[in-house]
Amino acid sequence: MRHRKKINHLGRKSPHRKAMLSNMASSLIMNKRIFTTLAKAKALRVYVEPLITKSKEDSTHSRRTVFSYLQDKQAVSELFREVSQKIADRPGGYTRILKTGFRKGDAAEMCFIELVDYNTNMLKTAEDDTKKTRRSRRGKKSSDTTAEKPAVTPVAEVEPAVEDTTAEQPEAEVIEEVKAEAPAEETAETPEAPKEEKEDDNKKKDE
Repeated sequence: MRHRKKINHLGRKSPHRKAMLSNMASSLIMNKRIFTTLAKAKALRVYVEPLITKSKEDSTHSRRTVFSYLQDKQAVSELFREVSQKIADRPGGYTRILKTGFRKGDAAEMCFIELVDYNTNMLKTAEDDTKKTRRSRRGKKSSDTTAEKPAVTPVAEVEPAVEDTTAEQPEAEVIEEVKAEAPAEETAETPEAPKEEKEDDNKKKDE
């Protein structure tokens, strides 16, 4: 019985189990995704996530500590150079387990275990879900059309008003203007000066 035993021994002795998890952790860091059984993936998650947290502090001590677990220089350099920058803002939960079904031979449950920040497809879907709102599309379209095309009230063309000067003037002023114009026209029509000159010429001849 497994009373009060938290560690899954995975059917192996301690040195074999540690070597296997070390190799799997190195493969996960280098390839960012591996395919294994569900029991091994859960044991690997507990093994590798503290090492990823340790990589946030790039120092000689943390590098030596991680190397004591992985025993692989390339994996250590990859972890501290690239992976640590990618997961710098994440407080935890660096891995994701995706179940795929059962193996044919022994019906073992299989899965993918991967680093969360390197799965671009999952990141895109997460961003799209955050952009969605509860409003329906019909409401958005109607609101957008009303916002884009404001209602324009037709303005009728107004002709400029012609001022009637005669209507505003009183009748007395109109009559005075007519009288003032009348003598000027008469003098222009009847010139009398040439007749007087002719009469003077006739009187001189008679004398």
